[in-house]
Amino acid sequence: GADLLDALVERATTALTAEMPGAADAVFRTTIEYLKQRHQFGVAIGSFQALKHRAAHMFCELELTRSVVRAALVAIDRATPDAAALVSAAKARASDTFTLVSAEAIQMHGGIGVTDDLDVGLYYKRAKVAELTFGAPAYHRDRFARLHAF
Repeated sequence: GADLLDALVERATTALTAEMPGAADAVFRTTIEYLKQRHQFGVAIGSFQALKHRAAHMFCELELTRSVVRAALVAIDRATPDAAALVSAAKARASDTFTLVSAEAIQMHGGIGVTDDLDVGLYYKRAKVAELTFGAPAYHRDRFARLHAF
């Protein structure tokens, strides 16, 4: 009974973790389009160096997250001995990245980012719910360390 439940929770955590980079990517792409379309001082706001740096940071975090999530998916699929640790690493990373990207998206959209006129604010709410579902990032970092006897 308990082993079956543990396996089920592990797979559910993995499924949620796999969803997060996709949702973060969707809000990232929406933000990039907004940066290209929104003009201030006669130029697209995406041409401002500070916003370029923030967008580049979001992109890098997304790519790193995709890598660890893929590793966790492969480990679960192949039932490798390190699967539980990889799932925890992926969940912590994906939670942090989804929250970061959606929060940055709100900031880059300005005041309209928190209205119901755009989905940006909804992505942030989804990120915060996903962050706590099946364990917060701190829990999964601790679990990863415990599984590796750190």
